[in-house]
Amino acid sequence: MNITKVIAEELGIRTGQVEAAVKLIDEGSTIPFIARYRKEATGSLNDEVLRDLYERLNYLRNLEERKETVISSITEQGKLTPELEKQIRDAMTLVAVEDLYRPYKQKKRTRATIAREKGLEGLANIIYLQMTDKPIEQEAEAYLSEEKEVATVEEAIAGALDIIAENISDEAEYRTYIRDITVKEGKLVTAAKDAEAKSVYEMYYDFEEPIRKAAGYRVLAINRGEKEKFLSVKVTAPEERILTYLQKKVIVRDNPNTTDLLKHTVEDSYKRLIAGAIEREIRSDLTDKAEDGAISVFGKNLTQLLMQPPIAGHVVLGWDPAFRTGCKLAVVDATGKVLDTVVVFPTEPQKKIAEAKKIVHNLIKKYGIDLISVGNGTASRESEQVIVELLKEIPEKVQYVIVNEAGASVYSASKLATEEFPNFDVGQRSAASIARRLQDPLAELVKIDPKSIGVGQYQHDMNQKKLGDTLSGVVEDCVNRVGVDLNTASVSLLEYVSGINKTIAKNIVTYREANGRFKNRRQLLKVAKLGPKAFEQCAGFMRIQDGDNPLDATSVHPESYEAAGNLLKKLGYSLEDITGQGLTGLSLLAKNRTKLAGELGIGEVTLEDIIKELEKPARDPREEMPKPVLRTDVLEMKDLTEGMVLKGTVRNVIDFGAFVDIGVHQDGLVHISQITDKKFIKHPLEVVSVGDVVEVKVLSVDLERKRIQLSMIL
Repeated sequence: MNITKVIAEELGIRTGQVEAAVKLIDEGSTIPFIARYRKEATGSLNDEVLRDLYERLNYLRNLEERKETVISSITEQGKLTPELEKQIRDAMTLVAVEDLYRPYKQKKRTRATIAREKGLEGLANIIYLQMTDKPIEQEAEAYLSEEKEVATVEEAIAGALDIIAENISDEAEYRTYIRDITVKEGKLVTAAKDAEAKSVYEMYYDFEEPIRKAAGYRVLAINRGEKEKFLSVKVTAPEERILTYLQKKVIVRDNPNTTDLLKHTVEDSYKRLIAGAIEREIRSDLTDKAEDGAISVFGKNLTQLLMQPPIAGHVVLGWDPAFRTGCKLAVVDATGKVLDTVVVFPTEPQKKIAEAKKIVHNLIKKYGIDLISVGNGTASRESEQVIVELLKEIPEKVQYVIVNEAGASVYSASKLATEEFPNFDVGQRSAASIARRLQDPLAELVKIDPKSIGVGQYQHDMNQKKLGDTLSGVVEDCVNRVGVDLNTASVSLLEYVSGINKTIAKNIVTYREANGRFKNRRQLLKVAKLGPKAFEQCAGFMRIQDGDNPLDATSVHPESYEAAGNLLKKLGYSLEDITGQGLTGLSLLAKNRTKLAGELGIGEVTLEDIIKELEKPARDPREEMPKPVLRTDVLEMKDLTEGMVLKGTVRNVIDFGAFVDIGVHQDGLVHISQITDKKFIKHPLEVVSVGDVVEVKVLSVDLERKRIQLSMIL
């Protein structure tokens, strides 16, 4: 198999692009580095395409490796034919390879292997060839053996039929047909184990759906319902068509001595040996596809969450709400440093509202707080009510934001949080995290396992390694897209930088603490275990403000410093001119890019990137994202009326809709059918993303079940 050609065709790109990307990957380059600094080589493949390429490369290489193992094993058995070898080498999936290998695989002791041990293979061949003119009972007499424990004609025939049944089930062509026809015409059928039991799976208590139309989120819900023992699940297949197909394939002669026996054997082979295995394969495949879809959605949601714009320059009060143990508050200055922490008890059972208001007002006056970041967990609604009352009573202009606190408790109890705040309890750490995730969502959220951030569906029911790898890739892409300040970045942030692992990230911080601020990127080479290759991979993503070289504050890679300096000189500028607001209009001066790139000894794409960066040095791509909705008043579910139009923030996007925070503690659901009437959409992500600020209309409010139905079609 030509892996390069296969990947190029699948991804719709040129083979040269694939070859360049594979070469860079094999040399140890990371996806963010290739996407950002090797555009010339790959024809500007972005990180998303590169990750798909990397995934397919690994799969196809594993496939080729498996083919070699299978061919070697069959060769050792002396059973490899040129035709079989070609079939194996042409196979495009692991399933196809395993189907071809099945007849030659070492099996556990089956009814067929026992029959072979009893010397009944000859009788099986007589029946299968369908050429005998004797009754099979007569043929079977020759196979009776006291020594091999074949006592009766019936035993001999049964053993021979077991061998034939297994041979039928091992035939790759038959399995492929049965799998395909079951997927095409079969159904996924679910039923309640106890029809009276109340559960969230009631819609699946009597449910069926064509396999080819099974939606990913329904597959995952059904899997969970089965795991929790509420549902029984089966795959129904077009059994009659399958048996007719197998009979036509197996019964090639009309022989009264063998036809009925083979009909019975075909049915036995399908029902006993094939159907269950095919059902497991189909359900496994449905689950894999559902997981891949859910992981992809999770990744896109996580990207949007991590890329939310920082709210810079504010002193923020982080508020971690609770009932019995009180609300933990943390004051965090504009740089993220914790200035003060306190616990107040405005909620049940203490309800010391006046005292809490007084403490919070004193903090606002003392530290100049102008923004309150409130976690959306337990007691959030009650806390919000107190905050709104206070903001109406005091002269200071203060706003508040409800932030998704998913993962804050995971972080606050982690080893990392203990190291960061050794003198704080978990509540204080959580409050500090809630404040900081408003100031710089990316820098704070990288400290939390991406699976705990709460922007997916059924994340605990899927392949955790696959989910973890994908989400780590998302975090890595986001961190490198934004870049990190080398002199302030935490270990958690640094370890996601291209070419940097946890050990090197710790070494960078250790070096910084021992030697003071980094003054230039070259100093990175003095960090323990950070060699030339790691430097090449990470340097462009590290930022140094007010350092020796103004280019160190930009995303221009050190390998292009000479070209950038010469470009500035040619256009009448110096390095110092790029500090501050950048060189607006530089692209207008840099005419005839092809000639200019040739003179500078770089590619046109690299030249384009350098010009963009010099025009707006260290631009933050998050600035283009929608800002959070700041509030000064509170709504409750009972305040909502049908037809009311509100502004809200998209908190989560899933296959069948989007959940929108409209400021009433309970997120409302915009079903996919209510997202747009301008065009047909297959998935909500075509229109909305996590963090989007949208206008919605209230369709219905169910106070008892705490459900709000919304529409974006106004």
